[in-house]
Amino acid sequence: MRRRTLLAAASSALAASTVAAARPRPHPRTLHVRRGDSVQAAVDSVDGPGRTIVVHPGTYRGVVQVPATARDLTIRGVEGADPRDTVIVYDNANGTQKPDGSGTYGTAGSATFTSAAPGLTVRGLTLANDWLRADHPEITGTQAVAAYVTGDRTLFEDVRLLGHQDTLFADTTTLDAFDRQYFRDCYVEGDVDFVFGRGTAVFERCHFRTLARDVDFTPKGMVFAPATARANPHGFLAVRCRFTSGAEDAAYKLARPWVPSYETTARPSLVVRDSWLGPGIDPAAPYTNMRDAYPWQSMRFAEYANSGPGAAISVPENRPQLTAGQAASHTRKTYLGDWRPYA
Repeated sequence: MRRRTLLAAASSALAASTVAAARPRPHPRTLHVRRGDSVQAAVDSVDGPGRTIVVHPGTYRGVVQVPATARDLTIRGVEGADPRDTVIVYDNANGTQKPDGSGTYGTAGSATFTSAAPGLTVRGLTLANDWLRADHPEITGTQAVAAYVTGDRTLFEDVRLLGHQDTLFADTTTLDAFDRQYFRDCYVEGDVDFVFGRGTAVFERCHFRTLARDVDFTPKGMVFAPATARANPHGFLAVRCRFTSGAEDAAYKLARPWVPSYETTARPSLVVRDSWLGPGIDPAAPYTNMRDAYPWQSMRFAEYANSGPGAAISVPENRPQLTAGQAASHTRKTYLGDWRPYA
């Protein structure tokens, strides 16, 4: 009798284990990437909205592309870790030849990190493009993007963005989209047009660093090159930010307007307010043209309540200033609307 009972129990246990084996395991909502792992492989395994990828300290060399289907994805470093310790980096440039011989990557294609996903959050790590002009004198397309982001409701917090020309491409999914992006407590460094694009982007408490550049002309570069659509009331807004430089005084311009050949109706918009501008920014003439056919004076460039040696107003016509009433319509709330990541 005892033997039959044991056999029955064993049979029941076998049946239960067979059912358990047949039942698919639930996909984890949080994925961990450690040294030697692939960040792209983790992104590729995302099978639904609201997933989180935790990237542990280390250097991850390779391109990462987040598709539009990865809605509300979070990619972050380990809580409490220094963002300098977790680095995603690669070295393609606009003029780099593709391995398949089909041509060059182009500016957008050079990006180390690309995302078209709505609701993306990136937090607590470094995105870099370490391509250097000096190492590739044969390449004339020297744009080398660290991050190319489109998609509405994109949040970057405590992220370091490192590059030279065209470090951060803050763009939109389509020409008629007003995709919103919010960068808080980020560090961005570069030289030529290193924050550029068509997006509605708010930069709050961010640090922009202009690099020393071994050329014998000035300006050595520009921080911003917005390409805002004419129909979009809001382009780039920098509020409570800091602008420092590794170059000599007045070597950099604050901005120049980018009117792309594929969107000649663009009317770039930039407001810098309540920020500290160091001596690296040319105070007498902080703006310049990208092309004389589109003078910066015809664009939407303005400042409000800035301080520091780079903010000194010596030639008033070169530094359009908002009134207090006008400044009230240039806030994170007015730019981001019903999306409130700062809350």
